[in-house]
Amino acid sequence: SRDLCIDQAVVFIEDAMQYRSISHRMDAGSMRLYRCYYSNACQRILNFTIFCILALAFIETPCSLTKTADVRYRSLHWEPPCGLTEGVEGLCLLVFMADVSVKGFLVGRAQFQRNVWLLAYIVVLAVSLVDWTVSLCLLCQERLRIRRLLRPFFLLQNSSMMKKTLKCIRWSLPEMASVGLLLVVHLCLFTIFGTLLFTVGEEDEHEKKERLTYFQNLLDAFTSLLVLLTTANNPDVMIPVYSENRAYAIFFIVFTLIGSLFLMNLLTAIIYNQFRGYLMKSLQTSLFRRRLGTRAAYEVLWLPRAVLTGGFPSHRVGVMPQDFLQVLEKAQLSSSQKQAIMEKVRSLDGVLLSADEFQKIFSEVDRGVVREHPPRPCYQSPLLQSAQFLFGHHYFDYLGNCITLANLVSICVFLVLDEDVAPSDRDNFVLGVLNCVFIMYYLLELLLKAFALGPWGYLSYPENLFDGLVTLALLVKLEMPRPSSRARGPLPHRDILEEPKEEELMHRLRNHPHVRLCR
Repeated sequence: SRDLCIDQAVVFIEDAMQYRSISHRMDAGSMRLYRCYYSNACQRILNFTIFCILALAFIETPCSLTKTADVRYRSLHWEPPCGLTEGVEGLCLLVFMADVSVKGFLVGRAQFQRNVWLLAYIVVLAVSLVDWTVSLCLLCQERLRIRRLLRPFFLLQNSSMMKKTLKCIRWSLPEMASVGLLLVVHLCLFTIFGTLLFTVGEEDEHEKKERLTYFQNLLDAFTSLLVLLTTANNPDVMIPVYSENRAYAIFFIVFTLIGSLFLMNLLTAIIYNQFRGYLMKSLQTSLFRRRLGTRAAYEVLWLPRAVLTGGFPSHRVGVMPQDFLQVLEKAQLSSSQKQAIMEKVRSLDGVLLSADEFQKIFSEVDRGVVREHPPRPCYQSPLLQSAQFLFGHHYFDYLGNCITLANLVSICVFLVLDEDVAPSDRDNFVLGVLNCVFIMYYLLELLLKAFALGPWGYLSYPENLFDGLVTLALLVKLEMPRPSSRARGPLPHRDILEEPKEEELMHRLRNHPHVRLCR
């Protein structure tokens, strides 16, 4: 029927836009289940379930959630009661069982038997359920829980990017193994050379103890050269023998040139080349899936109309734009994608869409959408127009960046000047005044930009929105600066009206924090 073809076209277009395979059941009931499974609500539930089962590692025994990592101040661990984490894990496993059941039903038996990920999904679920049952039977007293090692699989099988990364690593292993073998041979040869060069022929081993620290035997020498190959703490390996004889530097130079500068760069180049090649292949596969899905949608939309007309006349071949718009209305696409495609279809003025035109319409989605900012307000006064041009220019942003840099520099200067003064004895009056001045400038900048760009135009820029939020937060925390009484010292009326004594004056000068800092 025509409604069934419309629903099939909707599913095919959704598969094309999400780069999914179209090898699944296409009857009416299966399509409803398929669209429900890939809806935003179901996918969010599945993602939340994966998050929950991975987050159990933080609260399961032994629990690692503590306030501090310092063992001296660490409090007692919270031990969850038996059955709490197991109950949450059981619910997660039930969701995964439903997930694999729905996937197996939708793809069909033949496709299911060829899908390695789905078969592994069932095996992992079976092992996890058996281990979970054993835990409940033993009242959570078992020492080994195999299912904890299998939990990352649930994240891998649900992420297409993870699957692609694993495939790329698998394809890169042969070439990486060849270079890794060269690195091992390189390390072994120089290990033997270093052991013979730095240990043989020494009479007094006690005097050469420092020099022989890293080359006493083959195992120590291999470990030391491995550290040197990774350029981690390499002076510790080279300096002891270099201090004995400068000519020993030739050994380390040759080793570094061959290992670090040639073989390690060769390994990096192989990994980059493999990932680059796999990326291109992945993009080609995604493009093929999109073209295949759109072509399938075209066929199911064109076929009922051709049958109703009694044949396949060449001059009448195509899809009606009204049918295509109906499909787009029912499809679960992003608003930007749906709007771009529908605008392109409406511009055709009811002309039948051929297969090539149908495919080209979806290229509108791949084009970058240029976000247009709201128009600036129009002012009649020449003075206001000049002010709008001045405060809306990007040079005004540069001025704001310079002011912000000056604010940071002033804070750093005062921190350096008061580094030897106790926080309770610091006089932050000048720094507080400067902070008030800078905050007032930020507020003025916000108002001037809103005047030049308009309120909605100002909020359309993410950087302006961030600046505005920071400015409002600074205004909330703003405190009027007051001179510190400890820095000034108490000033009773007698000190103001009468001349202070010389001993009292010298005592106050000696105890003044700035004088102590200068000393």
